[in-house]
Amino acid sequence: MNPHADQVLAQTREWLESMVLGLSLCPFAAAPYRSGRVRIVVSEADTEAGLLQALAEELQLLAATDAQETETSLLVHPAVLQDFEAYNQFLDAVDALIEDLDLDGVLQVASFHPDYRFADADADDPANGTNRSPFPMLHVLREDSIEAVLDAGADSQAISERNIALLRERAGRH
Repeated sequence: MNPHADQVLAQTREWLESMVLGLSLCPFAAAPYRSGRVRIVVSEADTEAGLLQALAEELQLLAATDAQETETSLLVHPAVLQDFEAYNQFLDAVDALIEDLDLDGVLQVASFHPDYRFADADADDPANGTNRSPFPMLHVLREDSIEAVLDAGADSQAISERNIALLRERAGRH
């Protein structure tokens, strides 16, 4: 059953506010979110081809939009790729699409899924929670924004390690 778009949007916003921002899993997300520069789109796609088309439109829109208007975009797709393995394999098509649109080096996509599992992690490892979301989603990021954050001294490895430790501690696993 495909939840209504407004319910999906509300649950996605709740996840962003409680997990991503509330736990500071992404310390760079707060400013764009609070200033209204995070676009959240609930896709009606129910096939991989439909989702790829929706992603192409979102990539092109973000590439054509000033970062001061829209910094980043979340394409939430509750009706397709519920299976994590299929979702994970779909990411190859995502990378190919970015190249086909000549956006390699301009935009990239981060992956989030309710059953996200890092390759070297057990399924129940709380560390997987860093990329677990209420619905499957593709997060479109500007590469120049990522570079600016890293140039300003952010240490992505330290952030990742902190997040893993935090989620394991919250779950009572050290």
